[in-house]
Amino acid sequence: MTNRKFYKTIIQLEVLSEDPIGDMGMDYIIYHVNVGDFSGKFETITQDQELDGLQVAYALMNQDSNPEFFMIDENGDDLKEN
Repeated sequence: MTNRKFYKTIIQLEVLSEDPIGDMGMDYIIYHVNVGDFSGKFETITQDQELDGLQVAYALMNQDSNPEFFMIDENGDDLKEN
């Protein structure tokens, strides 16, 4: 497994709006909080956790991403450069 360390942080955003925000993308929501018609407040970090290679590989797959994002495989091992 890789010797690198990775970090998982969960931040909560409270949004007030006149209409439901439904499945709007985070970029759109943050834009409207900053310059639009949403009121928002970032809450305290709810989780800050150090992850090893295997844990971050699973976390990436859970986000529908790929372990190759951090140049590791599904077992948390560094990928060899060709």
